[in-house]
Amino acid sequence: MKLTKVFAAAAAFVIGSSAFAIDGTEVMQKAFDRTKPDYTKAAVQVILAKNGKIEETRNVGEYGRCKNNLSDVVMMFLSPASVKGTNFLQKENDGKDDDKWIYLPSLGGDARRVSSSEGSKSFVGTDFTYDDMSTREVSDDTHELLKESEDKGNFKNLYVVKSTPKDPKSSQYSYRISWITKDHFIPTYIEMYDKKGKLVKVNEIKSIKQFPGTAGRVYNVPMENVMSNVQTGHSTTMRMVNLQVDVPVDERTFTANFLKTGRL
Repeated sequence: MKLTKVFAAAAAFVIGSSAFAIDGTEVMQKAFDRTKPDYTKAAVQVILAKNGKIEETRNVGEYGRCKNNLSDVVMMFLSPASVKGTNFLQKENDGKDDDKWIYLPSLGGDARRVSSSEGSKSFVGTDFTYDDMSTREVSDDTHELLKESEDKGNFKNLYVVKSTPKDPKSSQYSYRISWITKDHFIPTYIEMYDKKGKLVKVNEIKSIKQFPGTAGRVYNVPMENVMSNVQTGHSTTMRMVNLQVDVPVDERTFTANFLKTGRL
């Protein structure tokens, strides 16, 4: 039996419009909303390299807290001497830019607030910028689902989403393309394109590990994160070498006052 032209056109529209069971905004919102530990304590290695050759390895103590789905993090640089005593605090806000403070022992005084105008600057000499360390609001971008299933890096069967800032001035990148796991909605590979539309950086998660938490919860935590600048050949690896979840951290840790002394 032949379909009438009207029915055939309607069928084609339905098939075309339902090609993806989920859209790009939904994928990114699920990634934003995924369950995180109430608290984390970690020892982190930060490895700086140029064209694959290690230049410096830093040891960092990290404390995290998630409250009302808003995350705070403190990073304390322990070695080598060139960065020892440098401490950083970031507090996520709902609907506005994150608050950030940094304490630099060479300058003395109190911790300094990092202004939003410094977002594109390097974070303590790494390939991450201050904005790279932040959580960008889903509503700040438009999100297009490019593919529903693609393999990338160490992970398979991923969503691929292109995110473009609604306000070009709000981001140092013209757009980002993210590969996101379907099971736990973790972005495992992100390409970042500069204002000329050229690929500038790649942020890749190398491994994810499950940790049991309180109340029967299970967390899927990225254990190794590599930011590579493809234009300079430089890279920064952040590798968890020890991690505890849901072990309470004193609330006073997440204050600018704590950064100066590292003591409560």
